[in-house]
Amino acid sequence: MRWRSLIGLALAAGEATSQAAFAQAQDTRPGLAVFPIDNGGSYGQNKEDLDALQVGMQQMLTTELAQNPALRVVDRTQIKSLLAEQDLGAAGRVDANTAAKVGKIVGARYSILGGFTDLYGDFRLDVRVVNTETSEIVKTLSVRDKRENLYSLVTKAALDLTKGVNLPALPKQAMEMRENRKVPTEAVTYYSRALLYADRGNKEKATELFNRAIEVFPDYSEAKQGLQQLKQS
Repeated sequence: MRWRSLIGLALAAGEATSQAAFAQAQDTRPGLAVFPIDNGGSYGQNKEDLDALQVGMQQMLTTELAQNPALRVVDRTQIKSLLAEQDLGAAGRVDANTAAKVGKIVGARYSILGGFTDLYGDFRLDVRVVNTETSEIVKTLSVRDKRENLYSLVTKAALDLTKGVNLPALPKQAMEMRENRKVPTEAVTYYSRALLYADRGNKEKATELFNRAIEVFPDYSEAKQGLQQLKQS
């Protein structure tokens, strides 16, 4: 009986994948896939905070881009799974060709790569936009600010990413709402660390850190969503 159960699970998984692919094909909006944002050599924070920012900034960019209803932004967990399957998640191994390959699998028109450096509070984010059909880097972007303005820096990068690459801009009202939102960097750091622990399967620590992010910024909807996802997983 056990082998029948295993076959049933395999068939169900295959059907779910087919349904997801079909739904993706029906969505005609241009797709974007955001990859982990690499630490380019930072000083002034502990290693765990810097490691956490690699996934934290990836998720933040994903969230900000997803505010635009005219875009389809690939879920971060989907990118994470594909990188793990192909053993491409190690630092420095995701280049434009890899990003184009994975982006094409998830039906994205563009893949977004990036790196950051934090030099004792002087923060810089560099982003590259890759055409998944050609592997060509079609846009580069660099934004710089103090670490205490980290959320604003990421928001600005997300708003500028769609300019000049034939992508619809975020509607003005939504843009103003995101620009006026003041999320403290302390909350962003807790949120990023929570994502890191969630990825490692440590739900207890992730829950604690999501809650600490919310304590610092009670309106942190992303942290509340992270808590909800942990409860459902």
